[in-house]
Amino acid sequence: MKLSNFNFELPKELLAEYPSEHRDEARLMVLHRDTQKIEHKLFKDLIDYFDEGDVMMLNNTKVFPARMYGNKEKTGARIEVFLLRELNAENRLWDVLVDPARKIRIGNKLFFGDDESLVAEVIDNTTSRGRTLRFLFDGSYEDFRKKLLELGETPLPKYIKREVEPEDEDRYQTIFAKHEGAVAAPTAGLHFSKHLMKRLEIKGIDFAETTLHVGLGTFNPVEVEDLSKHKMDSEQIIIPQESADMVNKAIANKKKVCAVGTTVMRTVESSVSSNNQLNAFEGWTNKFIFPPYDFSIANCMVTNFHTPKSTLLMMISAFAGHDFVMKAYKEAIKEKYKFYSYGDAMLIL
Repeated sequence: MKLSNFNFELPKELLAEYPSEHRDEARLMVLHRDTQKIEHKLFKDLIDYFDEGDVMMLNNTKVFPARMYGNKEKTGARIEVFLLRELNAENRLWDVLVDPARKIRIGNKLFFGDDESLVAEVIDNTTSRGRTLRFLFDGSYEDFRKKLLELGETPLPKYIKREVEPEDEDRYQTIFAKHEGAVAAPTAGLHFSKHLMKRLEIKGIDFAETTLHVGLGTFNPVEVEDLSKHKMDSEQIIIPQESADMVNKAIANKKKVCAVGTTVMRTVESSVSSNNQLNAFEGWTNKFIFPPYDFSIANCMVTNFHTPKSTLLMMISAFAGHDFVMKAYKEAIKEKYKFYSYGDAMLIL
């Protein structure tokens, strides 16, 4: 499989700028791998495909408001700063992306907030757009983190061209988000409403929580035709023992084990024992899944519709079969399904 196998024409009007009015009323395309049949449903119909004892694995990461705007000293130029990860809490060092990057050099200072109560100094260049910042702030670490939350905004993906709205803070967060650390939402989970979760629970479906703090590496374009040469950025993952036990019991009982999203699939495939059991784990993963690949844990998955040539599309193709996925995407475009974060969803059985 090469990069060019994952290209397709996506009409601009199919990019979802807003989510469905009700989370669970997005459209759902159901792919049956055994019969190659495709069904068109609503997301809330998901419940019809699961029974008591089945397990849904969720990513409980929480998006933090990672996009900030500062002004460069002397020139006052407006600079976008995207917080990627905290490197050192004590010294307030952060890995960030800056835009426009050509204006930002080591030694420059950036001022944030109308009162300029937060200042950052550029101390290193990491990539063409990447920088390491040291934040200068008078106050405790808790106050500093509060200040970041106050000045930051919801990091909507770049392809959403509209301004961020106050409602996006809730819209771009799953209802089961708990552990702050992601710079993008695990979007398959955005379709779950409280009502649907309650109905699934009443039906006897179990929820196994995992964590993958989504970084921008998930969305990095693949720029090599030979997929084996693409390197994923590392992202932090946590699989609690309780979740591993729940999943392993379901596997033993031949139940459905559903990965809700590509982030969950990457998380669980990063910690598999030699006899195909899920191990509890806390650490980092840079796993890149593309065809051909043998999956060990999940036997079904929920996902969104993804970008051409993306690592996410490659994973879906490995799971459902490349030809079947490309046929489904062709149908999705014809039927005007919405793509990306706020778009519609797919259930692969």
